[in-house]
Amino acid sequence: MLISELQERLRRMLSERIAAGELTGTELAVRAGFQQAHISNFLNQRRGLSVEAMDRVMEAMRIGVADLLPKEPRTRAARETWEGFESVPVVQPAALLQSDLVSGEILEFLKFKKSFLRRIRPEMANHRENWTRFVLVRADKDSAAMRPRLQPGAMLLVDRHYNSLNCYRRREPNIYVVMTSEGWKVRYAELQGDHLTLRPENLDFALGYVPIAKGNTFADYVVGRVAHVSCEI
Repeated sequence: MLISELQERLRRMLSERIAAGELTGTELAVRAGFQQAHISNFLNQRRGLSVEAMDRVMEAMRIGVADLLPKEPRTRAARETWEGFESVPVVQPAALLQSDLVSGEILEFLKFKKSFLRRIRPEMANHRENWTRFVLVRADKDSAAMRPRLQPGAMLLVDRHYNSLNCYRRREPNIYVVMTSEGWKVRYAELQGDHLTLRPENLDFALGYVPIAKGNTFADYVVGRVAHVSCEI
């Protein structure tokens, strides 16, 4: 089999994974260390890859030459297993309020069940339909203010399509990721006049305040609701 045939099989394999939701073009670019445009051109048949570039892509995706040789298609059960998950990006804090994420701001991707993500109800206080909805960020030492609800190092699943201040569950305050002049913070949030009041869980920590600049609303500072917390054991 010629190298060109192997490359075409690689292109099809990657495109199938992206179409099935197992992978995104951005995730592929991050893993292989390429610019997203380079990978996009390859996937859309606008350019080929050098042998060295193929090696990088295959190594990053753990694809061997044997995987590119003709074989029986995956079973229906295997397809359904992968198709049931969605890749959620772990992002740099600087990207939390950016609608479009670029590869340099994405640290890695983690898989979440699509059925779980679909059950999470959005509520936007401003228009964010074109934003990547779910992002992940690791809680830093400042999250000690939310103990025992949160522990430093926990992975926070943030729903950026929920920046309303209405309670998600009746009589249970939401935990938000909010951008402040000191960086991002995880707190309860309340609108009081022309500022957001950030309330900690741990009463050893003081209240925080985010002044709302003229022409802005509170929603411009709220990254989103913390919809899920994962802790390593």
